[in-house]
Amino acid sequence: MSGAGPDWARVRADFPALRQQVRGKPLVYLDNAATSQKPQCVIDAVRQYYELHNANIHRGVHWLSEQATIAYEGVRKKVARFIGAPDPRECVFVRGATEGINLVAQTFGRTRIGKGDEIVLSALEHHSNIVPWQILCEEKGATIRVIPMNDAGELRMDEYAKLLSPKTKLVAVTHVSNALGTVTPIREIARMAKTAGATVLVDGAQAVPHQPVNVKDIGADFYIFSGHKMCAPTGIGVAWAPLALWNSLPPWQGGGDMISSVSFEKSTWAEVPAKFEAGTPNIEGVVGLGAAIDYLSAIGMDRIAAREKDLLAAFEAAILRVPGARIVGTARDKAGVASFVLEGIHPHDIGTIADREGVAIRTGHHCAQPVMTRLGLPATARASVAFYNTPEEAPLLEAALRKVTEVFRA
Repeated sequence: MSGAGPDWARVRADFPALRQQVRGKPLVYLDNAATSQKPQCVIDAVRQYYELHNANIHRGVHWLSEQATIAYEGVRKKVARFIGAPDPRECVFVRGATEGINLVAQTFGRTRIGKGDEIVLSALEHHSNIVPWQILCEEKGATIRVIPMNDAGELRMDEYAKLLSPKTKLVAVTHVSNALGTVTPIREIARMAKTAGATVLVDGAQAVPHQPVNVKDIGADFYIFSGHKMCAPTGIGVAWAPLALWNSLPPWQGGGDMISSVSFEKSTWAEVPAKFEAGTPNIEGVVGLGAAIDYLSAIGMDRIAAREKDLLAAFEAAILRVPGARIVGTARDKAGVASFVLEGIHPHDIGTIADREGVAIRTGHHCAQPVMTRLGLPATARASVAFYNTPEEAPLLEAALRKVTEVFRA
């Protein structure tokens, strides 16, 4: 796809779920921050794996196992290229960003963080980048410090600088907020953490689907993301770290494929990444992830970012045309997410009535309750875009929200 750029109508046609009607209305899918829809090529790749190459990987010597292993390890190379990782072995397959963060907490955290140490998080974090560290701190006697945010949903970098000290062992921050869409100054966050001697983990679940990402350029020690938000199947994700860092950490889960040898007296571990991939993995998910990477790469992540910036502007404008509407999260740098409230109407009611009009949005605290607490809100409604959305869907969202206001203000 070159020259003038993609034909977005043809791109949208690649997604069979988007062709359907919901409650008699054309589906307007605006819940992409929760999970993306899947193109036909990803669906076909998973089906083809089961039809032709279904076998366990690595240990089999028969043809099906060899083909499954080739496919699985081939995707690792694609992931490395996609995120700018120097070595495919640095990319560990996990079930998703949640498992990836827990993997780091249970390996790096349990061996490198102790009593009196501090972990710095941000006020924007998803629960998946809060709860594992709370569990660790309770076990180790460490403390969590939080980078505050302003009313627009931007991190207070001046306050962040004050939090860093010799006690800071880890800085774990989102790249893009799932609740507000804020794009954090992640390179500066990483640079400041490294200067203070801290290790850096980045939750990239909301970034990798929406913009080009280069892990080396960012300067992170760990970069973690999910597949299901980037057109791949559910139950697959990636945890990246430099090979030397992975090699220095103990395994987390024990079982098949992560061992070199086992006896009742002692076991030894396989090389990275197998060391962190115990048991039969989600092979079909990895295959689907590879197809999704091929698909997104063919479009171009820079083009996707530009497309979604225009779409977000269109949807935010549509929301603001509705009487009583207010955008929540007005950071200068945003990606993909328009959170909002309608005065006097609970977000759950907004979502229920919008669904009757065929418009799928997310409502609630978005697994980011500290964000809601900071903003003094119980919940928001959230419209989140992907490149396969269209500007023509913005008026449909507006019409659905006007229907909401009619119901409650009749």
